[in-house]
Amino acid sequence: MSETPVGASADGVGDDSVHAATGRGRDEWFALLDQNGAAEWPHQRIASWLVAEHGVDAWWSQNITVAFEQARGIREPGQRQDGTFEASVSRTVPLGTADALRALAEIVTTELEVEPLALNLTAKHPTARFPLDGGEFVLASAGPVGEGRSSIALTWGRMHDGSRLADAKTRMRAWLQAVG
Repeated sequence: MSETPVGASADGVGDDSVHAATGRGRDEWFALLDQNGAAEWPHQRIASWLVAEHGVDAWWSQNITVAFEQARGIREPGQRQDGTFEASVSRTVPLGTADALRALAEIVTTELEVEPLALNLTAKHPTARFPLDGGEFVLASAGPVGEGRSSIALTWGRMHDGSRLADAKTRMRAWLQAVG
């Protein structure tokens, strides 16, 4: 369907932002992690070490950890800590959160021919979860952006390998475009 590759974690956040938030650039963090043998550590140990030993904010420690794991070939782009793969897309629409999620859930239901397992329209960040064969799922969510606008997102999770990531993103982008 699509030849668009799924980007690495580092593609989404510039090195200047990493340096501004953590006091070091990615290359500096990677060198420090290499010096300490972090390529042999589990994910949680790396992230925790960055927080405990260097005072890195939890969000940034996750960002640095995933980028490090991808740079060292420990984790592929789109791969989760448990070894499964996940693709996500989002966009902003001119609708309130409940209306945005309701519209998105209708489209996903039609496209996947699956009713949502759960649909929560009253939460601050409403969600709808669609179970798929083989343990995979699609999660639809909406969150407030500003007056009468919402960010809507789709995540296709628990894929067994990364071969369908680009196609999943292409399909989900089309679903998002059909909202609002």
